Amino acid sequence: MSHTGIRGYGRVLGHGPAVRPFLAAVIARLPVGMAGLGMIVLIEQVRGSYSIAGVVTAAFALATALSAPVLGRLMDRAGQPRVLIATGLVSSAALASLALAAVAGAADVVLIALAIATGLTFPPISPAMRAAWRVIFPDQDRRRLGYALDASSVELIFVCGPLLLSLLAACSPPQVPLLVTAGLMASGSLAYSSTKAARSWRSADIVVLDDGASVAAVGRNTARSALTAPGLALLLLVALCMAVGFGQMDTAFVATADLVLGGPQNLGFLFAAIAGGSTIGGLVYGSRHWKGDEFRRTAIMLGLFALSIVPLPLLMLAGTPPLSLLLPLMFLTGLTIAPTLIMFQNGIDALAPGHRITEAQAFLSAAMTSGGALGTAAGGIMVDHLGPGGALVGAVVVIALGSALCFTQLRRWRGLVG
Repeated sequence: MSHTGIRGYGRVLGHGPAVRPFLAAVIARLPVGMAGLGMIVLIEQVRGSYSIAGVVTAAFALATALSAPVLGRLMDRAGQPRVLIATGLVSSAALASLALAAVAGAADVVLIALAIATGLTFPPISPAMRAAWRVIFPDQDRRRLGYALDASSVELIFVCGPLLLSLLAACSPPQVPLLVTAGLMASGSLAYSSTKAARSWRSADIVVLDDGASVAAVGRNTARSALTAPGLALLLLVALCMAVGFGQMDTAFVATADLVLGGPQNLGFLFAAIAGGSTIGGLVYGSRHWKGDEFRRTAIMLGLFALSIVPLPLLMLAGTPPLSLLLPLMFLTGLTIAPTLIMFQNGIDALAPGHRITEAQAFLSAAMTSGGALGTAAGGIMVDHLGPGGALVGAVVVIALGSALCFTQLRRWRGLVG
């Protein structure tokens, strides 16, 4: 029976062992779309500065990026539940403390320290779920659909997370959105860690290569760290460029919500447009078998992503952009995002050692998180001095740079996986 096409997703979700870990991972990852954004909204409200809010959020994201590969390797060695239970509880406690400290008027250095603590212990649910699909679906076709469904669900998280955050910000005290985020992190991590997929997953600790193995296969599978696998670091650098653009866009959208929607409490509508397009793009891309070079498609899609952003700052330079133009443009931009993320994940799997899959995917998460942190900090400064249009121009430049870098590496990557 074929598992391709949109109906294949129904078969994936109809498979009993897939539903519980998938739904638990969705809950556990809602804080991915809420924590950083919630910090920006809360700290801007109590401090009145996007720059300070950006610095605190960047500290959180950079700490998350630093810890993600370490925690990924630890999961490769100790299993998923031990790592995720501990990190989920500690990180949620630190995040709740940050929310309370911000409202109480704590010094900036205290907020930065709590943000770092939250990030260093942030549970690495995404690389864990990516690895768990190998347990849930041994056959490649359904596992590929699982990967695509998972990547698209992350985009839904970036819709539902900001929408929930906006609702809470509009009808509750300012600290409540981050407190709810902390509760979702703790409960989701515990729920995912209790699933059979999380408890059954084991890293392929022993790699056997036959005498005819290629030089690329030997280099890939004998790497002491995923980061030293041939070609992988450069793919991560391309992902970093994309993530810096994400960070600049996020901060620009917070400021745009102030201009167009009357305040950051309505931010979810902007994220719903871009993430809605991304979800559809990811589901369509993942439902088909695509011929040809996926690394080349990654370069092309990054270029399209950069081009699709160009009209947004132009609209803002002309004045306050009307929602009737802004939302459709953001939707079209979103169509390129999830397919690109799926391509990155597939590329990481192709280049990484088999016994370092979780670590490799954690490095991808680290690249996306650290890039988002840099983009958030730069975006905050640019918004304060140039307005949201300036931050969006910065996003166009850095994403286009990532596309160009990707094109320069196509021949090497083809040789490594061929």
